[in-house]
Amino acid sequence: MIELRPITRDLADAFIREHHRHHNVPVGALWRQAVHDDNGVLVGVAVIGRPVARALDDGLTAEVTRLCTNGTPNACSMLYSAARRIAQDKGYRRGLTYILASESGASLRAAGWQLLWDVKGRSWDCPSRPRTDKHPTEDKQAWGWGAWPTPPQENDR
Repeated sequence: MIELRPITRDLADAFIREHHRHHNVPVGALWRQAVHDDNGVLVGVAVIGRPVARALDDGLTAEVTRLCTNGTPNACSMLYSAARRIAQDKGYRRGLTYILASESGASLRAAGWQLLWDVKGRSWDCPSRPRTDKHPTEDKQAWGWGAWPTPPQENDR
């Protein structure tokens, strides 16, 4: 059995550093949520913040900017469900997260989230501003809940 619990920033960040497959700790957050097993062991964390894309940061949209588990069954869907409920309780109208196109989205579907749009993978590296990519550059999918207007244009993300 697993259960939701609150978590501090330091503990959540340490868990993400140890367990996340392709990202480091996000810079900011509105809140963090944890899942523990029946032995009290931390098995997953979610970080919920403002949308990374400026065009989607309307004050009414919350984004799961990081979700990470140790593989415990149902931990992901429990965290996505909790993120949605808490956001709604706080007055947010929409929720958003992104996954790699190679991921199934099963946990999101189980938590009542819907596929919103596809996002073309890309690098932020360019001649005028060279960068080292620290993230996967493959295609992604945007998933969400709530009332979404038309999908944003590629340049708005």
